[in-house]
Amino acid sequence: MKKALSYLFIFIGIQLLGGAAIPPIWYYATGSLDKTMGLLLTMSVITSIITMAVFLYWHWTEVSPRWLRTRPWMVLFWSVIAALGALIPSIWMQEQMPELPNLMQTEFGMMLSDRWGYLVIGLLAPFTEEMVFRGAILRKLLDSYSPWKAIALSAFFFSLIHMNPVQMPHAFLIGLLLGWMYWRTGSILPGIAQHWANNSAAYVIYTFYPDDDTKLVDVFKGSETHVVLALVFSLLILLPALYQLHVWMRRAE
Repeated sequence: MKKALSYLFIFIGIQLLGGAAIPPIWYYATGSLDKTMGLLLTMSVITSIITMAVFLYWHWTEVSPRWLRTRPWMVLFWSVIAALGALIPSIWMQEQMPELPNLMQTEFGMMLSDRWGYLVIGLLAPFTEEMVFRGAILRKLLDSYSPWKAIALSAFFFSLIHMNPVQMPHAFLIGLLLGWMYWRTGSILPGIAQHWANNSAAYVIYTFYPDDDTKLVDVFKGSETHVVLALVFSLLILLPALYQLHVWMRRAE
């Protein structure tokens, strides 16, 4: 547990250090400290690259081509399908909960509304977060706890680092799925595929519905019946995808 917590604090420390050091340099270069897309993108890219470099250099995340050599194309395929099938059920569940504060609304809005923001949200975030939370933190937790306790703890940590209450329930549920996939395969690649599909779908959805107050019923033109049908249809995608993952996922020998 101590090792897993140290990885978590190192990850947080890199984010805090980047948040403290980069804005003054940005101000020196541009003469402005306004929260612009350029500043947010620079901070996110630099902290992500540093995080990956640190965790790889000290071998806190184990990277090996062994699992990929098993030709796990069906696992990667169903990982993406599961991510897409989980979107509407997750949004629906969030709408049933009490409204939570959206502390990062401005920052995420800027990222999701800019094509360069996809570099961070769709590409860097899946790699960085899977390396840290599954490849390092969960890997160590599995040495000390039962699989589902370790997975739940890693999902809890994963939800906390989003530092945005409105995102935490979804992040926790997705963290459980990502943790299960890592436990079954011993590889972060299925999680990266699922994470990429989830974040990419969120990016696309924001393009069409940038208003944070938009509800599912608004998307379906006020029809509660269509919301229910969409929910059922999504579950008919998600549940078979989870079953197929259960069938196909295995560790490399």
